[in-house]
Amino acid sequence: MKKLLLFLVLISNFAFAQMPDIAPVWLNNSKPYTGTIGNGKQELKLKINISEQNKKNDQEYFISGYSLVDKNYSKFEGKLTITKYKDSKKKGTVYGEYEIAEENKGKHSGMFTGKFVYTFKWNKTTEKVESQYIELIGDWKSYDGTLNFKTHLKNQ
Repeated sequence: MKKLLLFLVLISNFAFAQMPDIAPVWLNNSKPYTGTIGNGKQELKLKINISEQNKKNDQEYFISGYSLVDKNYSKFEGKLTITKYKDSKKKGTVYGEYEIAEENKGKHSGMFTGKFVYTFKWNKTTEKVESQYIELIGDWKSYDGTLNFKTHLKNQ
């Protein structure tokens, strides 16, 4: 009977456990994510202005902002979805996927899709997150299907 009760308590903890709201993390202290797009390693900047946790699915975050390649500026909306979380005593790692849709403004507008990794260190003394590193690796595909490039972004 005690084993059954313990099992039910554990199950209820998992069922009602909620992901903390880490929406401010994706804002990257108001700095753009920087990286490259395509084989020519053209500079790409992605600035997230709004980040909100989905009220119905706490593993999902809605984001919006803009992308910049050369002089091509595009507004976007999208989502980040957490798929896995690993925690050790001093370091945490969050894995997930992203999907970002740029405003359709012609041939140089499209969708970013891929995976992300967010790593950080936890300072027990100050009870704050330190040494945050976010990396987004994926693809960008134009809406008309004629352009398809690899992308690699990271926080500053």
